[in-house]
Amino acid sequence: MSSNDPLVSVIFPVKNEGIHVKNTMDSLQKAKTNVSYEVIVVDDASEDGCCDFLSAHEYPFPVTLVRTKGLGASNARNAGAEKANGTYYIFCDAHLFFEDYWIDKCIEPIEKGMADGVVPGIAPHDKPNTVGYGYTINLEKFKASFNGKSILTKGLHPVETPFLPGGCLAITKKVFDDIGGFDKGFIVWGHEDVEISLKMWLFGYKCYVQPQVKVLHVFRKSFPYKVSVTHADYNMMRMAYSHFSEERIEKCKKYIRVPEKTEQIVKAVIANGAMEQRDRYFARRRFDDDWFFKHFKINF
Repeated sequence: MSSNDPLVSVIFPVKNEGIHVKNTMDSLQKAKTNVSYEVIVVDDASEDGCCDFLSAHEYPFPVTLVRTKGLGASNARNAGAEKANGTYYIFCDAHLFFEDYWIDKCIEPIEKGMADGVVPGIAPHDKPNTVGYGYTINLEKFKASFNGKSILTKGLHPVETPFLPGGCLAITKKVFDDIGGFDKGFIVWGHEDVEISLKMWLFGYKCYVQPQVKVLHVFRKSFPYKVSVTHADYNMMRMAYSHFSEERIEKCKKYIRVPEKTEQIVKAVIANGAMEQRDRYFARRRFDDDWFFKHFKINF
């Protein structure tokens, strides 16, 4: 590597991950790459000491540990980006297994000018041949779901995807900064990857899946921290007010899983600046949400 080669910042938000953090770091260390990279671990108020091993373990790449006080999934990622030095950021869950040259292949479509954000194929660690290729939206529950092989219209060439799964998401620092990162008004967990992908497309950037590489993901049966459906529904409505037409906002209200909390959630979203954000976003976006859903043939 020459001094002119770009640095990649691999950013792990972490909360009560147990042994997964060490397993992920060990897998990262073993994976071959021709890319220079650093690691930023954001320990977002873990209570299980899952990052304590880092102080006594040396890796062949720089590791920065950031301690935060319960920022939630969106802002923990933003906190990691604030400490990053890379030209590219790759946001990763802390329960992954990597293959050789995964970093190289993830940033390749960006370096070629094809994409601004990229995800690899993602498969369960215990079902490595069941690969998801980026996200679409399941309109029965307004929930992100993986695209299948049918999205790969040209073999294993990179292809557009509506949404980038946050489990392993590469983006340039330049684009990340330009769009304002992950939504700073999101709480706890839910829709942060959907929102940033939507924002990228509407602002004129491109999201691609790179099917020439995959990472293995430990899909847990439960969260290691408290998550409420109200948190995710709040984030959904903040996204809706930030990006959607009034008609789609009304549709999103019907997805709120505790209907009697609809008014409370909407009031909180508006009180926390969603309408002001909407005005800013609408003023600068290149495409509207009609274009987005038509482009990806999503009937919403």
